[in-house]
Amino acid sequence: MAIPGLSIIGERINPGFQSTKAMFDNSDIGALQELAVKQADAGAVYLNINIGTRALDDPEFMNEVIDGIQAVVDIPLSFDFPNVAVQEICLKKYDPAKANGRPPIVNSICETRWDMLDLLKIQPFKIILMSSERVEDGVGKQNKTADEMWQTTRRMAKIILDGDYGLTTDDLIVDTAIGTLSSDTEGLIRASLETVSLINQDPDLKGIHMSGGLSNLSVQLPSKEIDGAPMKLQLENSYLTLAVPNGFDMVLGTPWRAYEFLADDNTVLGHFKDIIALDGTDALRRIRKMYKN
Repeated sequence: MAIPGLSIIGERINPGFQSTKAMFDNSDIGALQELAVKQADAGAVYLNINIGTRALDDPEFMNEVIDGIQAVVDIPLSFDFPNVAVQEICLKKYDPAKANGRPPIVNSICETRWDMLDLLKIQPFKIILMSSERVEDGVGKQNKTADEMWQTTRRMAKIILDGDYGLTTDDLIVDTAIGTLSSDTEGLIRASLETVSLINQDPDLKGIHMSGGLSNLSVQLPSKEIDGAPMKLQLENSYLTLAVPNGFDMVLGTPWRAYEFLADDNTVLGHFKDIIALDGTDALRRIRKMYKN
């Protein structure tokens, strides 16, 4: 059962998936088109596009990918490259008319990458803002607390909304930095959820969207079933169960994955709450306990 109000950015056109990497290695546009259609048919409202390092040295292939995908789906694309030159290629090729007039997403801008805003001269786009990075005394630093991520979001949103860019909060999507549970000894997933709550409660950020790479959460965890359902899926749904009621409304994920709210007495949700409340080796020990049980 789908989660009402949760939009999915289809994540599968990415060489991080071995089957997709083979498509890129073989320059198989037809297979990429089939994958795009499969995600759109499964309910994706955007398609994330990331062709890996090939985007840096093969702009013609980048253009072929965009042309090929826009030929078979009518939903907008999200360009997932932290590189201005690559984003420029994408934005010059993207045709909003083939997406029912809807703009693409640029993923992403952070306080160390303001030059991405210059690309708005090419065409309008929505922006993913990275809450996980800030600039302090001229130096880029990693945010590790909810307050740091919230304040970074406030600063970035203010600069963009006060600037002459023609953007509103509806054009901004905050990446809430979903961490990896198997190595989270610093409470980063807890901070991510707290960031969602802080942004949701901030009247200056009313109307802003929040998103994150949900599959990051269960990376490196062994596969196991609990109560007849995959544990990894239930862990991802645990995050959504806690985040969506607080305004988290977009997810970078696999559209045919069974995202749903978990019941209050769900076993994995209970484990998840216990784990993210802990730090250091206590958190890791609690993960092992979950698997033993």
